[in-house]
Amino acid sequence: MKKRVLATLMSVSLVAALLVGCGDSGSTTTSSSTTDSSTTDTAASSGDSASTDTSSDAAGGDYTFEIIVKSYQSSYWQAAVTGVNQKAEELGVKVSCTGPNAESDIADQVNMLNNAINNAPNGIGLAACDQEACLDALQTAMDKGIPVVCFDSGIPSAPAGSVYATIATDNYAAGATAAENLYPALKDKIDSASAPVRIGEVNQEATSESITSRGLGFIDKIIELATADGKSVAVIGNEYYVNNCKDKGDEASADIIIEVAVPAQTTVELCATEASVILNKADTIGMFGSNQVAAEGILTANENLDVLGTDPATSILAAGFDAGSVIKGAITSGKMFGAVTQSPLAMGQTTVEVLTKIANGESVSDVPTQGYWYDSTNMDDASIAPNLYD
Repeated sequence: MKKRVLATLMSVSLVAALLVGCGDSGSTTTSSSTTDSSTTDTAASSGDSASTDTSSDAAGGDYTFEIIVKSYQSSYWQAAVTGVNQKAEELGVKVSCTGPNAESDIADQVNMLNNAINNAPNGIGLAACDQEACLDALQTAMDKGIPVVCFDSGIPSAPAGSVYATIATDNYAAGATAAENLYPALKDKIDSASAPVRIGEVNQEATSESITSRGLGFIDKIIELATADGKSVAVIGNEYYVNNCKDKGDEASADIIIEVAVPAQTTVELCATEASVILNKADTIGMFGSNQVAAEGILTANENLDVLGTDPATSILAAGFDAGSVIKGAITSGKMFGAVTQSPLAMGQTTVEVLTKIANGESVSDVPTQGYWYDSTNMDDASIAPNLYD
């Protein structure tokens, strides 16, 4: 397939658009004419600036696309659907958006995917909750000639030719971005410690590519940075992350222990329960929540414990992922050290644009996007603020 570099240009005026969307409903359908809507996705994870190049928006036709998100429980997915609807209106195509109630409702999402295939759309946009659960459905879609575009999370083991493009954050690199910003703030405390210290990580699950890659990216980068400082690291807790990190180390001799927790279901309350266990340990100095639900779980746990802050000498430093009013408020108030966000609005828009290009017979390729570190010092920057949805 001939590679075409795709992109979107985001303006600050789109911040208001993030507040518009499909609310908490399970599905939405949009059929529109045209409006002016463009987005920018600027890589600012470590101060560098980069963007994908765009040629021109795909011209719409009499097309209908099925869009399946991971859930409607967070404002992240509402922002993505807002982007879908905006681009559909601009291009004059029809979209039907669905998604399960929670990201742990994998079987429900598979049923939605099968229903979408039965509707015989011109294309399907899929943010898969599980990397393996959709494989049979993807084969069916390919057999029926229905192109699929993945967004937010890729499906590495998808049947060859079934997924035309993946529009997603480089999740491993984004997890590493969180570590690159948290570790330096903890370094002095690590260096002066006379006993092992602990960094906790809460991941809402261990199945989707986006979450697992972020979690492993954070772990591996902490190991890399600590090793460069002459420190040894051990990874304990959830078996998936322990077994898939670059080096799980030896807990008995480690200077730093990374403890990874995964709740039984993907809810803020259960993430808070897991976070409380780690936050209550006297040797804990840092925490990382790898998405909005996990980060909000850490903050919920802190409501009773009050141990989070921005001074490593007196508090535990927490890094989050994604945005939303709870995380932004915690960063502004000094309860959370900082977070990495994505651009769900741009992902939604780009998904519809790529599907339209495919329907028009154009060649497409993957569109990688970056993670953005933000804290109280840069939340209002022009390159950051448009990505901080509520």
